[in-house]
Parts: sequence; C-alpha cells; structure tokens
Amino acid sequence: MTLEVIIDKFVTTCVGITSSRQGSNCITMHNRSDSLSTLDSPVRCLPPLVPAMPLQPKKILVVFDFDWSFVDQNTDCWIFEVIAPHLRRKMEVLQRSVEWTDLVAMMLRESHAEGITRDQIEGALKILPVHPAMIRAVTRLKASEDQNATFFCLSSANQVFIDTILKDKNLDDLFYRIATNPAEWREDGLLVVRRRVDPTGPQHGCTLRCYPNMCKGEELTIFLAEHGEYDKVVYIGDGSNDFCPVVRLREQDTVFARRACGLQRRIEREGARAGLRCKVVYWDGAWEIEEAFATL
Repeated sequence: MTLEVIIDKFVTTCVGITSSRQGSNCITMHNRSDSLSTLDSPVRCLPPLVPAMPLQPKKILVVFDFDWSFVDQNTDCWIFEVIAPHLRRKMEVLQRSVEWTDLVAMMLRESHAEGITRDQIEGALKILPVHPAMIRAVTRLKASEDQNATFFCLSSANQVFIDTILKDKNLDDLFYRIATNPAEWREDGLLVVRRRVDPTGPQHGCTLRCYPNMCKGEELTIFLAEHGEYDKVVYIGDGSNDFCPVVRLREQDTVFARRACGLQRRIEREGARAGLRCKVVYWDGAWEIEEAFATL
C-alpha cells in the first residue's frame, strides 16, 4: 500500500473534532472495514496548540550629555568663539567668580547690547560640529526593531542651543525629554537663559558636587521613577557633573565616558569609594559610539 493511500484512508476516517475536553484537540475515529489496524483506537488526542509568543525588544534608556558628548564642542563657548571672541576671553576671566549659567546669560546680554543678532547666534550653532557617526548611531538605534530605545538628554547647556542644533540636523524628535537650562528669545532678539534650579528657591543639595544649576543624578532618578525600570541604561557623558548620575546606575548598565575629560578622572579617582557599579567604557570619537550602539 502506498503512502498516499495510507494518508487518504486516515483522513477519510476522521469525522469530527470533539470539544468535550477543554484545552484538547481530540479526533474521533470510527472503525470501518477498510480502516488501518493502527487506527482502531476510538479517540486520538493532539496536544493543545500554543501560539508562539513574539520576542519583546529590549527596553533601553539612552542618556546623553550634550556638550562634548552628543556634539563635539561646548555650545556655550562656541558661539562666542565664532561671533564675539572678546566675550569668550571675558568668560575665561570671570568663570571662577560667576556661576557658569549666569555667566553665559551675562555674555548674551552684552552681545545683544553690541548688536549681535539672533541670526548670528543661530548661524553659529548650525555650524557647530556634530559628527556624522553620532548622527548615524542614534538614528539607527532609534529606528531599530530589535531595541526599544528611549533617548533622554541631560545637559547644562540650554533649551534654545540644543533645539536649534537638533532641528538643523533633522533630529528634533530624537529625545523623549530634554532636561536643561530654560531659555527663550525675547521679541527684541535677546536670548534669555536661566538656571534650571532657580537660585532664589530651594537648591538641590547634591553631595557629589553637581553644579548649582542642576543635579543630573536627581534628574535621572526622577525620570526613572516616572517611566519604570529599563532592561539597560546607557549613559554617554564627559564632564565631572556626569559623575552623579553615573554612580546611580546598576551592574547591567553602561557608561561611555569620554577619555581625558572630567568624568573619566572622577571615575578613576572616586568611583570605587562612591560605589560605582556599572560597566565603564572609555571613548574618543563618535565612531566608537556608533560601533558600540550596534551591539547593544
């Protein structure tokens, strides 16, 4: 007897599927004179069909500092180096006596009084170097179907500087949230910048020497409390004020600390004492971040 005939005989003996046993697929077999001897049992039960569950993408939080991390410059210094070098020199003189965000606001007022325009400031921001590899890295990760990545920016720059650069690079929808110093243009063309933590109100009280304008560790803690736990947190930073959020990361998290900058020095000098638990990776160029993001 050929295999085709055997299969045909088997199929013709199946007259229905019983549902008397919940969760089973039972085929009723009726004895017939031409039935195969191996099919004499009245009921054959197949195991229940369990649909395959799709794999859920890994939930990742990507936290970026902005200056010298996402971009390859300090935005506060860059604009004055481009359009008013004498004010950049003045910043060098005053930075030890005036809080940095207040100093930037002061120089913006002076530049406005000298006739420097909004177009000039925005023009300087649009030519600030953003490495193509960094743009590729974040664009590909955000678009990946294998990763569920949320981007969060923690920066001591200001909202206008960051928004202008991101919009110019077609990345204005990259970050879910940007925590930075507030800024807005006045009708007369003055860019007004303020500290994120108002100096006239309650201060953050950070014990890890975050700058007065904001505690990045506190900002990260608030964000995580609002959005639940992530499978992995990746932090990209360079400055000493990135140390506070980094020591709050877990063993499964990673910090990418730019070489020869304040964050690396603090990790090596204070990390063990502060209880640093996350993996530490040092980097020089954006191409290394692109390489690392491809393997998250």
